[in-house]
Amino acid sequence: MKNLIYKELKLDMHPTVYIYPLFATMLLIPNYPLHTAFIYTCMSAFFIFLSGRENKDMLFTASLPVRKSDIVKSRILMVAATEVFQVLISIPFIFIRMAIYELPNAAGIEANAALLGSALIMYGVFNLVYMPVFYKTAAKPGIAFLFAGIAALLYIGVSEALVRLIEPLKTALDSVARETLWARLTAFAAGALVFAALTALSCAISKKRFEKVDM
Repeated sequence: MKNLIYKELKLDMHPTVYIYPLFATMLLIPNYPLHTAFIYTCMSAFFIFLSGRENKDMLFTASLPVRKSDIVKSRILMVAATEVFQVLISIPFIFIRMAIYELPNAAGIEANAALLGSALIMYGVFNLVYMPVFYKTAAKPGIAFLFAGIAALLYIGVSEALVRLIEPLKTALDSVARETLWARLTAFAAGALVFAALTALSCAISKKRFEKVDM
């Protein structure tokens, strides 16, 4: 597994993996749907799989003396790591936004811990759809991205609508007030747990599907 992860880092990381984290600066845009700053990382996952297909990476890796389940696990771990990194690198920009803006975000949930938790859930939803769809054939990254992208966008729409329409959620989560900080931290912790659970489930399903693929 260690060697497979090293191979992922050295051979399979697409340049967008290093570019899209800079999009965390989008959190500084006033009156902007802030989930957008996180969606690009899903695109970098797609580019990893797409370039891997074009470079025959899956065939090469399957020819190595490694288990097919470990091939899946190492790739999903690396994708999950890029997603977590995107969330972590966003934290300082949230504090900068809080320092320079007094008015709330009029175009969606405010930049806070709840937003980060929501972004993690979005990544979990994306992983749960993308990985099993891709590893069913290990050859169609575009189709997998279409379904996973739709799922992620639907999640964003539903989560934003719930926060906007349900007053207790809006008061607790769409805010930077100190008195409701506990609620936002709870939302972040819940988001992290959901992300871990959905990604683990995605990995388990993907490994079973990839075992049936004839390389």
